[in-house]
Amino acid sequence: MTTSDNKAQTPTGEIDHDFGRRLAAFISADVADGGGEIEGGTDVLMTGLVDSLGVVMIVDWIERELDIAIDPGDVVLEHFRSVDAMVGYLRAR
Repeated sequence: MTTSDNKAQTPTGEIDHDFGRRLAAFISADVADGGGEIEGGTDVLMTGLVDSLGVVMIVDWIERELDIAIDPGDVVLEHFRSVDAMVGYLRAR
């Protein structure tokens, strides 16, 4: 894995600052109940913006965007609580 100041390389996709913004925009437009802009640290699960079906939609979007497979065992509250948590998980995997 190659890292720099603001991006990490996955085997098939790139996770950079723009990725986090695109992910937040996707969640806001297509997943979140109530719409509106989502900040990176917003707890999308505990606030009710995203439900369990929404998490499935987010995982599917990430897998398609990065051309990766996310292990179902990794789909936990810790990794999918916020956009920042999702990006952190993806960078660390």
